[in-house]
Amino acid sequence: MTKAFKTRIFALALATSLLGGLALPAFAETVLYKGNGGEPQTLDSAHTSINVEEFVLKDLNEGLTVYDPYGKIIPGSAESWTLSPDGTVYTFKIRENAKWSNGEPVTADDFVFTLGRVVDPKEASGYANILYPIKNAEAINTGKMGLDQLGLKAVDAKTLEITLERPTPYFLQLLAHQTALAVNKKNYEKYKADFVKPGNMVSNGAYMLSENVANDHITMVKNPNYWDAANVKIDKVVSYPTEDNAAQVRRFLAGEFDVNYNFQADQLKFLRDKLGDQVHVSQSLSTYYYVFDVRKPPFNDAKVRQALSMAVDRDFLSQKIYNGAQLPFYSLVPEGIAGYTPAELDYADMSQLDREDKAAELLKEAGYGPGGKPLKIEIRYNTQENHKKVATAIADMWKGLGAEVTILNSDVKTHYAYIQDGGSYDVARTGWVADYADPENFLFLLASNTKSLNWTHYSNPDFDALMAKSYAERDPAKRMQILHDAEALGLKDGAMAPLMTYADFWLVSSKIKGWHDNAANQHLTRFLSKE
Repeated sequence: MTKAFKTRIFALALATSLLGGLALPAFAETVLYKGNGGEPQTLDSAHTSINVEEFVLKDLNEGLTVYDPYGKIIPGSAESWTLSPDGTVYTFKIRENAKWSNGEPVTADDFVFTLGRVVDPKEASGYANILYPIKNAEAINTGKMGLDQLGLKAVDAKTLEITLERPTPYFLQLLAHQTALAVNKKNYEKYKADFVKPGNMVSNGAYMLSENVANDHITMVKNPNYWDAANVKIDKVVSYPTEDNAAQVRRFLAGEFDVNYNFQADQLKFLRDKLGDQVHVSQSLSTYYYVFDVRKPPFNDAKVRQALSMAVDRDFLSQKIYNGAQLPFYSLVPEGIAGYTPAELDYADMSQLDREDKAAELLKEAGYGPGGKPLKIEIRYNTQENHKKVATAIADMWKGLGAEVTILNSDVKTHYAYIQDGGSYDVARTGWVADYADPENFLFLLASNTKSLNWTHYSNPDFDALMAKSYAERDPAKRMQILHDAEALGLKDGAMAPLMTYADFWLVSSKIKGWHDNAANQHLTRFLSKE
């Protein structure tokens, strides 16, 4: 051995000795830093309702089915399923190696408990109706039957049978919704409402909850007991709930975020020029709309609602605020659902000037405007720069009708909690992202039995009858026509004012691999990797 080589060996040994106290890992930890777009109201799947919760929950827990990186339904905790010839009985085989983060097996009983808990009226889940296709679910949720009558059966530890009220083509999509994510029965019974806290929560997804610091960050670490842990490339996810779009973009540009949800639409050209294909804009099955509280005057008058909706210049919102990334919208159901042609507002083809004249005429008929009663309107919206610009623009449009308009903002958590809990308002900004690709998923928002998700408190027996008829209709074409008729009626009554079809805005670092834009806006971290 040469002297020079001995010297190099000694130097390497000395360096290793000096660094020994640092306990360097064999491989560096891979961390995904994520701008989440808002603060989750809850991490309890029985009470979730918005996508900023979904982004976190679907990393922590897994349903029977999941969405792949392209937005398609694939097996989740269930490795396979069969469907009876009449389309009403699903039999799911749960993976033998599906385990909870505490090492216990995921069983059919866990899903009987999970789905039953959502339907149980004692739980008061705002999204219980999403499981109404399950036999007796609606009757149980409305207090007409006992929970033991729900169409769920654990045939054995790894076999789950679900019986439906009627064939439901989109049922597998419902099971991938965050409401249907598995909850550990033993853990829930031990901790009750505190089962979602770090240190208490037991999860069956790719990650486990490590920290949840309100208004600061949520940290999740890789679940070593996850059935597909060997293929999970990201070791830790740190999710930041900021709603400040400008701050989010700055942090992404500084390399602090690997992915970020939402940015100001007027920054689209600048960001594309600077970041190129790291900017992702994808059209989705979703809508941006305002709702009127129909319980109170003057918003209980359809003419007032129609006039206000008619006066909104949707082209201005689309082009001047969103730079064309969101499109003017005149329906309740967006295009793109196979076999369905949306109904449309009857003034969609009118010029904006003609719409404004007609709006003034309708208000006069309702007793408002010059010489009539004063029209005062408060617009509520959740904090985000784009939403603020939309609210400000619409306020100016309504002032042109003689209305006195104010705007009120609150964070996304407070905003949705208020309207979901039945708080009184005049007009509120809302958005809806399809839980499944079927027009029913948009139209049920106006059904009187939808409870906390019918934010307008609209109730029309004729509309309800059409929805009920659609559930009983087995012929696909006839069913779509019934839903079209329901949509036309809902548009005429005007409790919801559709404004634009959504696009999803993401910033995704070039270091992130496995990201694919999709209409379902599904991007589970388990499918991503980071260079």
